[in-house]
Amino acid sequence: MVINTNVKYNFINPSHPAIEPWFLTGFTDGESCFTISIFRSKEFKTGWGVNTIFQIGLHRKDEALLKQIQSFFGVGSIIKHGPESILYRVGSVKDLAVLIKHFDNYPLQTKKQADYFLFRIVVNLINNKEHLTMEGLRKIVVVRASMNWGLSNQLEAAFPNITPAQKPLVRNLPIPDTNWLAGFASAEGSFHVKFLKSKTKLGEAVILCFKLTQHSRDEQLMKRLIEYLDCGNIYRHKELIDFQVTKFSDLINKVIPFFDKFPILGVKYEDFLDFCKIADIMKVKGHLTASGLDQIRIIKAGMNRRRKILCASKDVLK
Repeated sequence: MVINTNVKYNFINPSHPAIEPWFLTGFTDGESCFTISIFRSKEFKTGWGVNTIFQIGLHRKDEALLKQIQSFFGVGSIIKHGPESILYRVGSVKDLAVLIKHFDNYPLQTKKQADYFLFRIVVNLINNKEHLTMEGLRKIVVVRASMNWGLSNQLEAAFPNITPAQKPLVRNLPIPDTNWLAGFASAEGSFHVKFLKSKTKLGEAVILCFKLTQHSRDEQLMKRLIEYLDCGNIYRHKELIDFQVTKFSDLINKVIPFFDKFPILGVKYEDFLDFCKIADIMKVKGHLTASGLDQIRIIKAGMNRRRKILCASKDVLK
């Protein structure tokens, strides 16, 4: 995909737009977790209970975004999780059917899709009451062994000789929708401003960087971003892959216009706006002056983790 470079910036306030289905899938690819919990319980004849939980965890300053996600699905709850974190959680099998319908229609694109497929198998087993028998419970343990970090020591001791289920293959397909990328970037993207030593009169240079980070197992997906945005490079470090755009012309002609048209949601949108302010200063060569550099430093000082934002509502956290 080639982005139209003749787009005028027209920043909307996306604090309360209706979330697009593909946006939600992209955000889920970045921030969600599909969990199967198998635990000792005297309530069941097997002596074991099973919970299936979908959750998204964010900093409390993004409570408004979690409320939008909750409103989109119409199920689940938002709870406090530690002093600074909140969770959107769906655990009822009946409610999970709503999520399954969504992710079947708007599939996940990262390797997380494999965990989703396994998660869906277990939800179906529970719907069929198979978790109430030792045979069905063993099927669930086989599936659980392939997810996340495998089985706990307790489960390995209670269910010996388990062969983990084969993980479904995730096909490397093209980026499905512009809103998917907006959602994925809202979860995993970041906008950075760096000061470097230079041989200029001021002795400093400014570098802007848009970055998306993912586990190395999703390297093919990250490479597809280069084709989709027609810019950027891939960098590997240990188990992580970074997609980065640092070329200034690509940032102002491709990346910024893209997120102008398909906005970042949540408090990260404020970082995007500050990023754009600095880009505007640099377009008129302001970064080559002492006053321009000072202005950029002031904007940078309030970005990302240094930003002070009040939580929209505290009621849900009580």
